[in-house]
Amino acid sequence: MDVPTGELTEWEIECGHRLAGAMFGLGKQQASLSNRMSKSGVDRSTIFLLKALVVHGPSRSSELAAAVHSDPSTVSRQVAAMVRDGLIERRADPEDGRASVLAHTERGLALLEEQRRRLGLALAQVVRQWDPDDVSHFLELLERFVTDHERSLPMLMNECVKTRSEGEN
Repeated sequence: MDVPTGELTEWEIECGHRLAGAMFGLGKQQASLSNRMSKSGVDRSTIFLLKALVVHGPSRSSELAAAVHSDPSTVSRQVAAMVRDGLIERRADPEDGRASVLAHTERGLALLEEQRRRLGLALAQVVRQWDPDDVSHFLELLERFVTDHERSLPMLMNECVKTRSEGEN
């Protein structure tokens, strides 16, 4: 699906502002949760990288960085710690024996499944009092939004950088 072009209406702009505010608020809450998780020994980036390896399968470090929209040098440092902790392992690349791919280990998969279970139970508490139809509709729309957001991420990054750069002139 292509992103529509042209002038936005006032209503569309207001919706964008409301959505940005809601995402900012959720981002702050996620940062607090990540900080708490990190203090208990579970780094959020570890979870992202493990999930990417489970979804995409064994990957080169550069592919993993692209999959999580991160800098390759940052991912390289995170990967080193994860290999050391036994959460992922390096394997020979079946397409190029000189290179290696990263793959999750059973220990890494167990950590990912435990965090998913715990987060799922906690989030279930958040919507526990909601009408089941509201929860279903919300999830349908949120999943649609996440898919569209992912597809639009390059444009969003470009627009945010462009806006910031233009503001500095």
